Amino acid sequence: MKIDLNSDMGEGFGPYRLCDDAALMDVVSSANIACGFHAGDPDTMARMVRLAKARGVGVGAHPGLPDRLGFGRREMPVEPDEMRQQVLYQLGALKAIARGEGVPVAHISFHAAMGSMISRDPALADLIMQAVALVDDGLIVYCMPDSEIERAAKRSGLRTLTLFLADRAYDASGQLVSRKLPNSVLKDEGKVRARVRQFLESGTVTTIDGQTIAMPARSILVHSDTPGSLELARIVRSEIEAAGATIAPARDVLA
Repeated sequence: MKIDLNSDMGEGFGPYRLCDDAALMDVVSSANIACGFHAGDPDTMARMVRLAKARGVGVGAHPGLPDRLGFGRREMPVEPDEMRQQVLYQLGALKAIARGEGVPVAHISFHAAMGSMISRDPALADLIMQAVALVDDGLIVYCMPDSEIERAAKRSGLRTLTLFLADRAYDASGQLVSRKLPNSVLKDEGKVRARVRQFLESGTVTTIDGQTIAMPARSILVHSDTPGSLELARIVRSEIEAAGATIAPARDVLA
């Protein structure tokens, strides 16, 4: 079985770096590169693309809302067409930088509040996915299982790769627990290992209230801004390999 291990990368700007992107790039199989709105800038984006190219890591766009101060995690009053242009602007920027390095952009993964807003609005999801397909109908859309993004992407003829978040708690409906609530982010190594092992062996996850639910995903996401993200990614990778699975970028997983 092939499993993708992905992380959001290049989420600093200028001289400011959020994590050790170079070391993390040695662990993951796909990089979701911030495109300049919630984080990132042209030099940082180019650095991430070059790192990914050197390590054989898949490159993807990670667009977010234009809110550096809130790290793209605060929802903003954005009209649907305005968000469409924001996504296209960021996707286009990364595609140009990646092409300049001779690297294809394989996927798109929406950041935080932008993803949440798209996920709960079928009309907005259709608008965004249709725009993405017009730019590149070969892109793979990262999404949560059974989400509006997944359904809209499929309606637009785009392939999807569903995500499991190793370091985040789920509720009984399969939704992520708000970061504002206790125990929403998992930091204990033993608990993370057990969750990844459960996911790989049975395709399930235990919710924050102790229920077991299905988790139909083929990619595991590690947030680079989580404290200790590099070690967390190494833990996840070691569990994947211990289970006899192969770590591969999105296009190889869906091949």
